[in-house]
Amino acid sequence: MKITFIYVILGLGIILSSCERYLDLKPDKSQVIPASLQDCQALLNSSLNEAFFPQAIEISSDDYVLNTDGFQEMILEDRQTAVWQVNAQVQFGNWSGPYNRIQVANQILSTLSKIEPAPSQQAEWNQIKGATLLLRSMCFFSLAQTFTLPYDPATAGQDLGIPLKVTPSLSEPIDRGTVQQTHDRIITDLNEAIGLLPDRAPSAIATRTIPTPVRAAAQAALARVYLSMGDYTNALILADASLNRYNTLIDYKDLDNDSYVPLEAYNAEVLYSYSGGGNVPFGNGTIAPTVYQMYVAGDLRKDVFFGPDITQSYVFTGAYQPYTIFAGLATDEVYLIRAECRARAGNAALAMADLNLLRSKRWDNNYTPLVAATAQEALDLIIAERRKELVYRGLRWFDLRRLNKDPRYAVTLTRTIDGQTYTLPPNDLRYALPIPREVLEREDMPQNRR
Repeated sequence: MKITFIYVILGLGIILSSCERYLDLKPDKSQVIPASLQDCQALLNSSLNEAFFPQAIEISSDDYVLNTDGFQEMILEDRQTAVWQVNAQVQFGNWSGPYNRIQVANQILSTLSKIEPAPSQQAEWNQIKGATLLLRSMCFFSLAQTFTLPYDPATAGQDLGIPLKVTPSLSEPIDRGTVQQTHDRIITDLNEAIGLLPDRAPSAIATRTIPTPVRAAAQAALARVYLSMGDYTNALILADASLNRYNTLIDYKDLDNDSYVPLEAYNAEVLYSYSGGGNVPFGNGTIAPTVYQMYVAGDLRKDVFFGPDITQSYVFTGAYQPYTIFAGLATDEVYLIRAECRARAGNAALAMADLNLLRSKRWDNNYTPLVAATAQEALDLIIAERRKELVYRGLRWFDLRRLNKDPRYAVTLTRTIDGQTYTLPPNDLRYALPIPREVLEREDMPQNRR
C-alpha cells in the first residue's frame, strides 16, 4: 500500500526534526494524511501488520546461548548488544521501528480530532482512537524498556526518559524528559484507551488476521506497565479486570506437538499482536540449557516450544506469532501477573489457583497441582513459571530489570564466546541500552550513562 510506504519514510523523520535533513526528501503530504475514519482504520491496520518490537532486548537477554559460529554470523551491532559491550552500537531499527508506528498513530489521532462523528459513527471513532492509543502506548513502553533505566520511584523524576512524540508535526521539540513523565503518559493513554475500546472477546472477531483490539487488551497492557513499576495493587486490579472480560487458555493437550509450529498466529490466547523480526535468537542461538531443563516430564511445553536443530541443541518453535518474536499481550501472561500480585498481597491460595489453572492447560493428563504453604513460596513458584511460560516473548529483559532489585531473584548474566566470558551484573547501567548513533548524530540528546 503506497500510503504505508510513504509513512514509513515519513516516520523516520520524527526523531530527526525533519525528513529533509535525514533523507533529503519532501513527501507529498496530500498522499499520506488520512481524511476519514476508513482512512484511519486502513492506516492503523497496515501499521499493525509490520514488525516493530525492538529485538535488542531479546538479544540482550539470557533465554538463549550462542556458540562462536552463531556469534560471528551476527551483524556487528547485534554482537555488541549480545555481550553487553559498554559502548555498543545498537541497530537503528530498535529505535526507528517503534517511532515509525508512533508517527502513524499521531497522524491518526490528529485526523480523528478533526472528525466530528455522527451518532452512527461514534462507536467506530471510539474504537479507532482507543486502538491507536494502545498502539502508541505499546511502542512507548517497549522503547522505555529498551532505552531507559528500570522504573524506580525514588529516581524516576530524574532518570532520563524517552522522547514523547505526541503530534505528527516534524518540528515538535525532541526532549527525553524523565522516566516518570514517560510512564505517566503511557498510563494516561492506556486509561483513555480502556474507556474507548469495545468490551467484547477478541476470539469473536479473530479470523486468522490481526484481531481488533478490545478493552481487555488495554487493561492487560496497563497491568504489565504497573507490574514493571512495582505497583502491584494497580497491576492486580487491571489484570483481574482483563481476565474478567476475556480469560481463554489453550489446552496444550489439543495441539499437534509433531508440527514444527504447533501454535497458530492470533490464537485464542492472543489479546494484542506486537512482534519483532530478526534471526536472533531463532537463527543464531539455541535455548539456554538451564532453561530447557526446567521443563520436567509431563510438561507439554517442552515439545510445543522446542525442537532439535542439526547440532542436537534445541531451538524455539513455540512463538505465538510463528517465525518472529511475539511480544504482544496474551491471557497466559495476564494470569501470571494476577497470580504474582496476589502472592505479593499475601493471598497464597488465590495465587496458586491462578498458577495451577494455567499449568493444568500445559500438562499431560497426569497433572498434580502445586502447593505453597506461604505467600513467599507461591511467589517463588510464580516467578519460576514466568521463566518457562514466557520464554522468547520479549519479557525476559523486562523481568530481569524489575526483579534484579530483589536480592532473592537478582542474577548476573554471563555469555562465553570463543573462550572469553562477558558478564552483566544486576542493576547495571547497561540495562538501559545505548541510543543509536544515527539519532545522536542528528539530535542534541544526551546518551545513556555508562
